Amino acid sequence: MSLVWKLLRQHISVPQFGGFAFSNLFGMLIVLLGYQFYRDVLPVFTSQDSFMKSNYVIVSKKVGAANTLSGRAGLFTNSEIDELSKQKFVNKIGRFTSTEYKVDAKMGINGQSILSSEIFFESVPDDFVDVPLHDWKYEEGSREVPIILPRTYINMYNFGFAQSHSLPKISEGLVGMIDFRIYIHGNGRHDEYKGRVIGFSGRLNTILVPQSFMNWSNSVYSNGTQSEPTRLLVEMVNPADENIAKYLDSKGLEVDDEKLQNEKTTYFLRLMVSVVMTVGAVISILSFYILMLSIYLLVQKNTSKLENLLLIGYSPLRVASPYVLLTLGLNAFVLVIALVIVFFAREYYMGVIETLFPQIESGSVLSAVVLGVLLFVLVSLANMFAINRKIMRIWKRKDV
Repeated sequence: MSLVWKLLRQHISVPQFGGFAFSNLFGMLIVLLGYQFYRDVLPVFTSQDSFMKSNYVIVSKKVGAANTLSGRAGLFTNSEIDELSKQKFVNKIGRFTSTEYKVDAKMGINGQSILSSEIFFESVPDDFVDVPLHDWKYEEGSREVPIILPRTYINMYNFGFAQSHSLPKISEGLVGMIDFRIYIHGNGRHDEYKGRVIGFSGRLNTILVPQSFMNWSNSVYSNGTQSEPTRLLVEMVNPADENIAKYLDSKGLEVDDEKLQNEKTTYFLRLMVSVVMTVGAVISILSFYILMLSIYLLVQKNTSKLENLLLIGYSPLRVASPYVLLTLGLNAFVLVIALVIVFFAREYYMGVIETLFPQIESGSVLSAVVLGVLLFVLVSLANMFAINRKIMRIWKRKDV
């Protein structure tokens, strides 16, 4: 290997390989930093509802005198839902289903009762709830019901009750500490259930249960009738589409403006990151071309030496190995430097983000590391393939 390297290194152009290293570093840094920044900033807009996808909005009718006096209270008819589902900006629609029976609940933490009140449940189709199926599942007759609580409940406890009673604060990871008892009355029956809290919602001011439990409980504790929905969960194709606001206003419908703005911001964030990462990918591809051009020129200058090495018994793989090791070394150097820069850049901007949003989870740089290693493997394999192909051509020409 040392002899082969001594013969081949004479024509190495440092400026050419330096140009490759710089351009590849620049491209990879754009890709990794853009992806890492997206992963770090996205929870600012989506962490309030980890169970609900970011392009979902809740649609309801505007409260008006006509609806109030008629007793319709903003109910959606099937024809209105069908009309909304046919709009180009709508991907799919889920209906909110409400309980048709009376529900009382008691919530406690560490044996301390903090809530006792009459409540009501709502449900949406399971494919609208972004949690593992085994967590969001109810079997008929079971006395344990998965539930998602409004975030206002836990905020009221953390910033009021917990402080005044010297109790521990509850986070997403400590939902198992919550003891939630459910008492259902209806159709001549009175039963008790245990609520298993799996998360909190900032969008909903109601308690969410699986659709399977809602269907079963309404059939058991009520007369089987089902009221028309007052709210719809709509998956938008593009939350930034200006036609959404125009259509909703023309039909007397409304959504939470703050949440819709968050959806628009999230959409534009994804769009900008995609553009930035595309630019970085293009730069990386151009740097790959520069490296291949440099390798081909180096091989061309050393053609006679390579032919002599192949003639005296060196295998094509052994002859190609110095070039392969050179490219692997350059790619590894670029990857390490890019990850170091990403780490320090992330330390800076996360300090700013955590100051503005103290509740955000810090996360890690693992996503950028995984993406960087993946790019390193793909680029290195492409380099190895191109180099071996070039050497094999010389080897085949030698045999002619």
